[in-house]
Amino acid sequence: MTSDPFLQAAIAEAEQGRREGGIPIGSVLVSRGEIIGRGHNRRVQKGSAVLHGEMDALENAGRLPAKVYRDATLYTTLSPCAMCSGAILLYGIPRVIIGENKTFLGEEELLARRGVTLEVRQDPTCIRLMTEFIAAHPELWNEDIGE
Repeated sequence: MTSDPFLQAAIAEAEQGRREGGIPIGSVLVSRGEIIGRGHNRRVQKGSAVLHGEMDALENAGRLPAKVYRDATLYTTLSPCAMCSGAILLYGIPRVIIGENKTFLGEEELLARRGVTLEVRQDPTCIRLMTEFIAAHPELWNEDIGE
């Protein structure tokens, strides 16, 4: 288990998504040492095309002044896809902590080129959650960002 309380909160969100029958990806938005938004992938639960974990965390943070985003860190259990990376860039979030990118490598190169600081943890719990999910539900994984 990770000792980082913010990554642990993102993992807890991912586990909640799994319990709800969804895809186990979670995210939290952190500003000044506090979680200001948290969420998990709810595509299945809400029949949504866009409610990835990062998008749900941003939605749950609500409307915030631009300066809050520009001083925030986004924690996510899985490497951000193109849509979520676009939101990171749109809101000017300068730092992203990624639980793992072994099961899916998102748009990390784009984020880095645009000045976002990335830290990939290769957290064993994050890897296990996605590895087990993809093996058990390949059709659901492939419906969105899989192959």
